[in-house]
Amino acid sequence: MPQPENSVLFVIPGALRELAGNRPEIRLERAAGSLLDALSRLWTECPALRDRVMTETGDVRPHVNIFVDGQNMRDAGGLQMPVRGGAEVFLLPAVSGG
Repeated sequence: MPQPENSVLFVIPGALRELAGNRPEIRLERAAGSLLDALSRLWTECPALRDRVMTETGDVRPHVNIFVDGQNMRDAGGLQMPVRGGAEVFLLPAVSGG
């Protein structure tokens, strides 16, 4: 289903949901711009998520992948990649186990 043109939908996996008030998705109005802009708005809504996704120096943690409309941010300009209105952003921490 198409998303509203002026919003960005963040999909929050189970491993991070507790830090997002147990919400599987967070839709933020006016979050389009760069990925960094969109994430900054998400940190305002869910500040506890930031430390799990970002390092102290402001980089995405190596074990976290962020996809914007199915495209890995690391292959598309990093934090400066554009995020259009209506985009879906997936935050995916690595899963380990044995």
